[in-house]
Amino acid sequence: MHSMKTFLTVLAAVIGLSGSVAADAVSESDAALLEQASSYLNAIDTLQARFLQVDGRGGVAEGDLYVDRPGKMRLAYDPPTPVLIVADGSYVIYVDLELGEPSYLDINDTPAAFLLEPEWSFSDDGVTVKEIVRQPGVIEITASQSGGATSGELTFVFSEGPFELRQWRVKDAQSQEITVTLFETQTDLVLDSTLFIYEEDDVFDDD
Repeated sequence: MHSMKTFLTVLAAVIGLSGSVAADAVSESDAALLEQASSYLNAIDTLQARFLQVDGRGGVAEGDLYVDRPGKMRLAYDPPTPVLIVADGSYVIYVDLELGEPSYLDINDTPAAFLLEPEWSFSDDGVTVKEIVRQPGVIEITASQSGGATSGELTFVFSEGPFELRQWRVKDAQSQEITVTLFETQTDLVLDSTLFIYEEDDVFDDD
């Protein structure tokens, strides 16, 4: 599907991006907020959630998200979207289940590295905070990886009460945007390790 190809393009584009706001421009209160967000993300061991994905052309897809940090993630899309995305610790594997054709990307060349590293911080030299937006009950942190020739950004959306990751948005240099909203989120579960292994005999079943 074209929207899924757009998603893969955005995945490849975001890593290694240049930002526009220096770390020393962050206020003391914002620095405390960034530390809270980093601590929250680093405290996630495992996570399971339903997700709703919307792309810039209005394409909508739903599915199940599984995360096992560090390095592992599975995005299993509901029919009729014949797509599976698996991060196995080394690669992000994008699979068209109808064609059975996987594409392999080094995990460090995708935004998955941003989400799945064992320990990271918004104050790291490789991360540039571009914007912090506070709204009633919601905090948005937009960041990019410093350096590189392509501009783009990743926005984390957190709820304040309780402090939880609710959404992320990925935008590339052409302002194409993918929004992934999480719901029914559970953490610290025991997840089956086979979720993070791509079996090449997997097929799409729309029954």
